[in-house]
Amino acid sequence: MKKIVFFAAALISFFAAAQQKVADTLQNKEKEIEEITIVASSRTGQKIENSPQKVEVLGKEEMNEESGIKPAGIGSILGDISGVQIQQSSPVSGNSNIRIQGLDGRYTQILRDGMPLFDGFSGGLGVLSVPPLDLQQVELIKGSASTLYGGGAIGGLVNIISRKPTAKQELTFLANYSTLDEKNLNMFASKKMNRFGYVFFGGITSQNAKDVNKDGFSDVPKTNSLVLHPEVFFYPSESSVISLGWTGSFDKNTGGDMQVIRNNGDNIHQYFEKNILKRNTFDLIYQQNFSNNSKLEFKNSLSDFNRDFTSNENFLNANQKNYFSELTYTRPFTNTLLVLGADFQGSKFNPKSFQSFQIPAFENNSFGIFLQNTTKLKKATIESGIRTDFTNTYGSFFLPSLAGIYHFDEHWAARGGIGLGYKVPNALAAQNVDYSLEKLLPIDTQNTKAEKSVGYNLEFNYKKKFDSGNEIFINQAFFLTQISSPVIAHQTSTGNIYFYNESKSVVSKGFDTYIKGKFDEWELYFGYTFTIAKYNFLEGNDYIPLTPKHRAAMTGLKDFENGWKLGIEASYNGKQYRLDYSRTPSYLFTAAIISKDIGKHFIVVLNGENLLDYRQSKKEALYSGNISNPTFYPLWAPIDGRVINLSVKWKL
Repeated sequence: MKKIVFFAAALISFFAAAQQKVADTLQNKEKEIEEITIVASSRTGQKIENSPQKVEVLGKEEMNEESGIKPAGIGSILGDISGVQIQQSSPVSGNSNIRIQGLDGRYTQILRDGMPLFDGFSGGLGVLSVPPLDLQQVELIKGSASTLYGGGAIGGLVNIISRKPTAKQELTFLANYSTLDEKNLNMFASKKMNRFGYVFFGGITSQNAKDVNKDGFSDVPKTNSLVLHPEVFFYPSESSVISLGWTGSFDKNTGGDMQVIRNNGDNIHQYFEKNILKRNTFDLIYQQNFSNNSKLEFKNSLSDFNRDFTSNENFLNANQKNYFSELTYTRPFTNTLLVLGADFQGSKFNPKSFQSFQIPAFENNSFGIFLQNTTKLKKATIESGIRTDFTNTYGSFFLPSLAGIYHFDEHWAARGGIGLGYKVPNALAAQNVDYSLEKLLPIDTQNTKAEKSVGYNLEFNYKKKFDSGNEIFINQAFFLTQISSPVIAHQTSTGNIYFYNESKSVVSKGFDTYIKGKFDEWELYFGYTFTIAKYNFLEGNDYIPLTPKHRAAMTGLKDFENGWKLGIEASYNGKQYRLDYSRTPSYLFTAAIISKDIGKHFIVVLNGENLLDYRQSKKEALYSGNISNPTFYPLWAPIDGRVINLSVKWKL
């Protein structure tokens, strides 16, 4: 670890020296232009308001603000979006997954720069621990997106877009401390020169274990993590760019009995879980633009994930490799844009050593070819796509999609779409509840089919700018996703967990309303999501557990004179069904932030989360059994309580 830190420091020193010697001609030529949000996830490079595929974007400004609020990850800001639920699946490890429109987290595909790298065994712990200071923007597609990126995006996808170098030297340092005794140190640097550019991010997080409800078990695990992300860019010509990057993420977290964590265990105090995670990702991107405005792009990545799990009763050391290669050609014609591509992606799981573990080594991979056509008419844009994936175990899948947007006038627009999807079964995929690793049984590939889905969406938009400078945007969306032959977890009489296809479908439907605008210099947002998510194969109460029917969120932000900024936030989570189909209470979550620009370089942020201190442990115990052998209940509300943090950011 010390060698890695030393290498990173040497790398920064080299880049800093290099940029002093290279003339920065681009900086003198650059002019200030209005920032326009271009979405990468649609593959067409369109403005967000013109995209037939609904894409919601958290831009650079939101990433900069979030870096001072939650420097260690993006889970909090994603959970603020209507229709998106961050589900904590383990009170011991803190593991969480992203649920979209009421569907399980395994139906959400996670990408970085358009490359799907997180799935199965590597898709659990640490996926949300992507520091926002390292990001340009985060893009979300709610609903089926399998035609664009292959199997897995049944519920939607999250595309994490890395920052790129700019002609102006960027250098930022950030320090943060919270009342949960979390400490963060982050830095980011970038520079684009004539034929060369670089970005570098380095972040360290230290978190001591905390027993908030004083029941003897950690509600926040002890965590130490390091994230490094250097990337170099080469510009052989004005029309081409090559980038080479490495991301290293190294985590160690320990949760369980507080006396064990403090090295004071005895014959009674024994329970603990320790995870040591190492994730190394290497990527190469080559882009060539031609004189006819066409573009050729090649992407390649390899991710190596290793998890060393130890508890008082078991241990497992296992590795998963994820690989991805894609070649796309984009060609514009009059009023039409064609995207033709092919990709090969997959993962290989290998349990290297273990005490009690029943899943052998296995591999899933697919080869896909796709064609996307975007046609612009006078008031409408129509986008159609077809894709065929060939998998090594579950056969082939034909995935057509159709989407369109129609602008009635400058204020009103309507957007709709339909798409097919699929998901290959994986016993190690993220679940709403973390099952004990030793209890998981392998997938019976001879008798288990891949899940298939069809997703629909329809929405209406209204936007208006007033002479006073105020503006408003209203979005009313309706969604429906149906998954046939769903692969569902079941428990044997001995406690083992096995998976098989149910005969009836999983259905999630509802509507999503959000309003955002600027009024009297306040930036305001309100969102409400109504979701009915059901397991149709169940008799009687068939609602999907841990899924609120009603969710609402509100935020307000205002810039004052002399560099002051104030923000408030409130969210409501309606009643949910537990696994035994008893109902939880609804609850309100509140937060507030105040920041101050000090001079030209410093920003100080004071932030408070869960100000009402609502905790699940105030309503019920978090575990059953005894302290030596606990069984933890599923989580439906926060358990870490009120948190205040103070951060200081220095920008060049």
